[in-house]
Amino acid sequence: MASNFLQSPADPSAVPFPRPPATSGVHPQVGFCGLGAMGYFMARNLANSFKPQLPPLLVYNRTAEKSQKLLAEVGASAVKVAESVHQLATECDIIFTNLGNDAAVTSIYNEFEKALLQSPPTKAKIFVEMSTIYPTLAGDLDRRLSSYPHTHFISSPVFGVPLAADKAQLFIQMSGDYRSKQEAAFLLVPAVGRKVIDLGQNVKKAPTLKLIGNGMVMGMNELLAEILTLGEKSGIGQQAVYDLIKEFVPAPGCVYRQFRYFELLRPMHDISLVAYGNKMVNNLFDGSQGFSIDGGIKDASHVCRLSADLNCPMPAIDNTRRSLITARAIHQAQVVEGTQQWDILDWSSLIASSRVAAGLNPFDSKVSGLI
Repeated sequence: MASNFLQSPADPSAVPFPRPPATSGVHPQVGFCGLGAMGYFMARNLANSFKPQLPPLLVYNRTAEKSQKLLAEVGASAVKVAESVHQLATECDIIFTNLGNDAAVTSIYNEFEKALLQSPPTKAKIFVEMSTIYPTLAGDLDRRLSSYPHTHFISSPVFGVPLAADKAQLFIQMSGDYRSKQEAAFLLVPAVGRKVIDLGQNVKKAPTLKLIGNGMVMGMNELLAEILTLGEKSGIGQQAVYDLIKEFVPAPGCVYRQFRYFELLRPMHDISLVAYGNKMVNNLFDGSQGFSIDGGIKDASHVCRLSADLNCPMPAIDNTRRSLITARAIHQAQVVEGTQQWDILDWSSLIASSRVAAGLNPFDSKVSGLI
């Protein structure tokens, strides 16, 4: 469909598929739904990569202001704003979705289905779901969409923080229909991400790996919170512990090279240690500038559910989820009192749980003494 009109990845191994054959004179319409903290940057970079080869990216967001902001940033030659989900589903050949949670994904895809039912596709249509969702939801969406003619579904969650999305450095996983993955991969790399990993035909595989990777990061954050708190309580100080952590990053590559997937996750791991450590030490818990604590609790709950479904205990994630919920509860109490510093908490604020348990101020490491 589209990939032959776009820039090839600098690293041929970045996309594990051959480029699909060109279709002479065909310029597919691509759409994007969900302009949140990640989706905005992804859609912007995708739109900029299309100029002038492909039609403007058709975008939709529940909050119209986000769509208008993107239009103002990149211009009408790169973006066109859709009036409805129905328009996105009927006018586009490839539709990317990046949404906040399973409920939002389900709601949008219900609307997609209504559009498909009213206007059955007469040519290939590909839905690419890039949110962090529970694997069984991906299976359900695939089953439902594949019942419509010429319609395909692939799951393609991404690893990376908004900064990585901004700089098109996301790590992309894909599972589902092979030809659809080909089409999507060459749209996304290098425009949106640095590398794609193929996890086969089963659409549940990509969201499963995404939860495993997120589990690694959140477990690391829980340990980071605990050791920084111990450093503070011991009199060493958080900053000294943080400086020690930075001496270990980047981590020795030999550890990662033993594990194929984690070698690919290494840049995210190293960045996370330093970035989240910096947030914890310096009380940078503004969730509007990072990953919200609600999103963290959602992901932790998914990982806990996955571990229970597979009879694979993960006590570190159980503890992480408890810390996230504790931090949110403390923050909500402050909201009621009108004493909160931030309207939305970043998930790095889970350190509040360790700090309170140690008798320290939950969100302000600069306050000396016990609470």
